Amino acid sequence: MPHYDNIAEYEVDLTSLNGRGLRIGVVMSRFNPDVCEGLLDACIAELTRLGVSSDLIRITTVPGALEIPVVLQKLARSGKFDALIALGAVIRGETYHFELVSNETGSGITSVTLDHGLPIANGVLTTEDDDQALARMQEKGRDCARVAVEMARLLAKLP
Repeated sequence: MPHYDNIAEYEVDLTSLNGRGLRIGVVMSRFNPDVCEGLLDACIAELTRLGVSSDLIRITTVPGALEIPVVLQKLARSGKFDALIALGAVIRGETYHFELVSNETGSGITSVTLDHGLPIANGVLTTEDDDQALARMQEKGRDCARVAVEMARLLAKLP
C-alpha cells in the first residue's frame, strides 16, 4: 500500500502475521467430506503455524453448507471469538440446487459478518466438479486461516 504523509493508515504487517492469543471458531460442512476435511486440515495447520493456540480454536460441524450461517451467527453472538472461518464445498450437480446453496450460503455468511462486525473467512468452495474442489482445498484452507488472523488484527486496530 502506498504511504501518504499526514494521513492515518490502518494495516496489518503481513510479513509477520501473528495469531497468538486469537480465539478462532471454525464451522465446517460434512457434505463432500474429502474436500471439507482437506480444507480443515490445511486451515488448522496454517492457524497453528501463525501462532494460534489449539486450545483457542473451536470446530463445529454441520450437515451441509446451508447450515453454516446460523451456526456462525450463534458463535458471533457469543462474543467469544475474534474471527470465524466457514469451510465447505458445493459442487455443481444437474439441478438448480447448486446455485441456491451457493448463493444463500454466501449471502448468509456475509450477513453475519456485517451484522456482528466480526471477520468471517469464507472457505466454502463452489466448483464445477470434484477435481476442481480437490485441487483448491489446500490453498483455500490456508488462505482462510490467514484471512481470519489478518482481519481480526485489522479490526482490533480500527477506531
